[in-house]
Amino acid sequence: MKVHLYERIWMWLAAAMILGFVSAVVFAAGSHAIHPPSHMETVDPTQVRIRGEFTEPRVEQRADGSVLVVGLAEMFTFRPNTLRVPAGRPVTFRLTSPDVIHGFEIVGTNVNATVVPGYISQTTVTFDRPGEYLIVCNEYCGLAHHLMQGRLIVEGGAR
Repeated sequence: MKVHLYERIWMWLAAAMILGFVSAVVFAAGSHAIHPPSHMETVDPTQVRIRGEFTEPRVEQRADGSVLVVGLAEMFTFRPNTLRVPAGRPVTFRLTSPDVIHGFEIVGTNVNATVVPGYISQTTVTFDRPGEYLIVCNEYCGLAHHLMQGRLIVEGGAR
């Protein structure tokens, strides 16, 4: 069986490309360390319930009218479970997890964050429409994952 020159060239070219792609992935993972997307703020997951800003999950109004939500995603609940925020104001979510990877998705909005133990996920959004939104965990976190949900109530507020 004879392999034509052009077929050999394409086989070697494909093998070189595969080797190049695998080398790039290995190099990036080894030299740059892969981290979750965020502003890279870390926290000790074994201490989040004991000390620091996450000991009391809360919704707090800031002096400038914006809202800060400090929360925990843990098996199989969000704390706080019901969030009330005003419409038309920036809302900053600061989230972490003491146990496993969780998702934080507010259904019907563009809020979607991965909550990883040891990291603080932060995102800011302004809700224009008042209403009630479902918060779900979109990362499988265990047997009762399907029960992990919360509520966001956006109340008519200042614009």
